[in-house]
Amino acid sequence: MSKSFVSVLIDTYNHERFIEQAIVSALEQDFSVADREIIVVDDGSTDRTAEIVKKFEPRLRLLRKENGGQASAFNTGIPECKGEIVAFLDGDDWWAPMKLKLVAQAMAADPSVGIVGHGIVNVQRDGRELAEILREGFRFQADTVGGACLFRRRGAFLGTSRMAIRAELLRRIGPVPEAIEIQADEYLFTLAAVLAVTQILPEALTYYRLHEANSFQLAGHDQQKLRRKQKSLAMLASSLSQQLTKLAIKPQVCRTVTEYTQASADQLRLGLDGGWPWETARTEWKIYEILHPEASTSHRIFKLTTLLAALITAPKQFYKVQRTLAQSGLYRRARARWLPVPQMEHIQKDWHPRS
Repeated sequence: MSKSFVSVLIDTYNHERFIEQAIVSALEQDFSVADREIIVVDDGSTDRTAEIVKKFEPRLRLLRKENGGQASAFNTGIPECKGEIVAFLDGDDWWAPMKLKLVAQAMAADPSVGIVGHGIVNVQRDGRELAEILREGFRFQADTVGGACLFRRRGAFLGTSRMAIRAELLRRIGPVPEAIEIQADEYLFTLAAVLAVTQILPEALTYYRLHEANSFQLAGHDQQKLRRKQKSLAMLASSLSQQLTKLAIKPQVCRTVTEYTQASADQLRLGLDGGWPWETARTEWKIYEILHPEASTSHRIFKLTTLLAALITAPKQFYKVQRTLAQSGLYRRARARWLPVPQMEHIQKDWHPRS
């Protein structure tokens, strides 16, 4: 089993509180220093991020650029990577010590594997940790409808700080459209999963930090951030559809791969700008079908009842009521007791106390 040289690519923007932990977790991997490099792309930070990164030179390379979003950071960093494998890490996350070793072993064991992901530990704002690992469906390729269905419910195991992709596959994918300011990782891991075999490792090897400045996991209803997210998701869905068509992927597979991203963009658009009530019902049902195919009959009836309300309510008002209910402790307790949200049976979740 031959060893591969691995490039660690860290993208960061205004992560002065977190970047040191991310870098240290990469430096302290159970992996030969001679077999890896670390490149940090600072996407125009205005805080002390670059100053902190420089403390670690020459054990890493710092690339600085004007702020342009995650896609432009990837496009700056990927061509500079010398490794046969590129492992991605956000500047506000960190890795478990065995991450690179297990990823490199998985790729060395099977040359057909082009992208490797794994379980994740979601670090809550109060310090509690929710570990999520995959129970089944560890290998797939999203070039068939069946493979695409597996892929779209496993994207959480392939995000930035989880994904490692062969460099030759990244060259085949090419640059990420820079209008995708956030969620650019999804452009890469989606195309990688279509073009090559995907493997998800059962271990939770990334710590994903939830905080007030997250670009994708938003804590509140900040309209400016939501519009930026909506724009990126819409561009992501459009760009993926165009690229998959160029790759001669069958239309049904293309739709299966992209429809959740498109529906998520539509949901944000309807909540921000409004639209037709039937659009709300269609979008909400599409998302529900994708996320909860194993939902009980009683829960499906409940969901359909809420969608009847959506059909007679303006979209902006429907989502405003939805947000109000979500903030009600009484409503949440009643839902948890009588109609809990269906669990994804392929994912095992375990809560851990504050570390």
